[in-house]
Amino acid sequence: MLVVGAGALALPILAQTEGPAARPAALDAPSRIDFAAWRPVRRDSQTAEFEAEFPSAAPSGVPENDVVPLRIFIPGQATGPVPVVVVLHYWGATDLNLEIDQARELNKVGVAAVLLALPYHLARAPKGTRSGELALRPDVPSLIATMTQSVLDVRRTVDWVEGRPEFAPGRVGLVGTSLGAIVGALVHAVEPRVKATAFVLGGADLARILWSSSVVGRQRSALRQQGYTEERLRDELRSVEPLSRLRPDDPRPALLIDARYDTVVPPASADALAGALPRMARVRIDTGHYGGALVHSRLVRLTSRFFAATLNDLPFDAPRAFYAPTVRLMVTYNPETELQFGAGLDVWRGDARGDLFATALVTAQGLQGYVGRKLGRGFSAGVMITRRRTTWGVAWTVVL
Repeated sequence: MLVVGAGALALPILAQTEGPAARPAALDAPSRIDFAAWRPVRRDSQTAEFEAEFPSAAPSGVPENDVVPLRIFIPGQATGPVPVVVVLHYWGATDLNLEIDQARELNKVGVAAVLLALPYHLARAPKGTRSGELALRPDVPSLIATMTQSVLDVRRTVDWVEGRPEFAPGRVGLVGTSLGAIVGALVHAVEPRVKATAFVLGGADLARILWSSSVVGRQRSALRQQGYTEERLRDELRSVEPLSRLRPDDPRPALLIDARYDTVVPPASADALAGALPRMARVRIDTGHYGGALVHSRLVRLTSRFFAATLNDLPFDAPRAFYAPTVRLMVTYNPETELQFGAGLDVWRGDARGDLFATALVTAQGLQGYVGRKLGRGFSAGVMITRRRTTWGVAWTVVL
């Protein structure tokens, strides 16, 4: 379920190609259609897997993108209708292996899962393009159209779920990771049939994400060349902005898992989502956007436990603490060893924000220690402990 390595939001720079015609961001429920029968794929003692597809609820005019494939996982021992969770992947996913992990864990607790391919991803990517390449272009009408298509396709997926006797009526959940969590925030706002939602490494305030994220520099530069500022972008994206639709009095259960050192979906965007749903349970892990992969199995179990409880009208208690290692890739300089590259594991944090930290650092010159204070933009200054002496040092850091 979690984002791993370069397959997350950190994709190759997206090409600017001709986008779909601009469509208004009408997020009302799509028209009802008759769905084709699903196809059995495989079955074992824990899971029965099926495939299905349907036409997109907001066609883009791109044939591949306008067919929505589903993968369905039902508990193998189910004897009647079961709760179900719609699972949304991250930007640029080239497979659904992480989402399948989530589906199988849900099956273990008696909950079905439906995996949805988002627009321009996986089988929906036109030939000659990378998965997700066309999903985020520096073109505001295209951004609005793609977000609209994403939301309406999820709403049509809920229509499909409601028509299947295998799923318990009124017990539909939603979980999204990274881009999937951002889409999920808007779905949660407009789709009342979603009973509970989990947001993993996501947030709200689309303009802030586009203006601050470490992985969309090319798109941000192109928008600036078009005369955009963050405020202008925020105004034009208002129709698909979750913050404009979420209600602070929403009683439905929700869970947010965010990362303290995230530079892809900045912590301020996670804070904005938490502020829009103040009743939501929140778990913050001490990693960057990709470090959750180190505790992937535990996070999958946590979200599965959340749905096993909330979709069955049982209480859910989020853990007060959730250990995840803070792993840093660092370029450091000090008078003793001069410029060097290393990988470090935090062994101490001096404040809640993590601005003061101590790291055990592995370098080509051996094990070293570094105690630093964050200055901004990944830079810090502090004390370097080498084999020979303790001296001053500076570092530039990326937290996984």
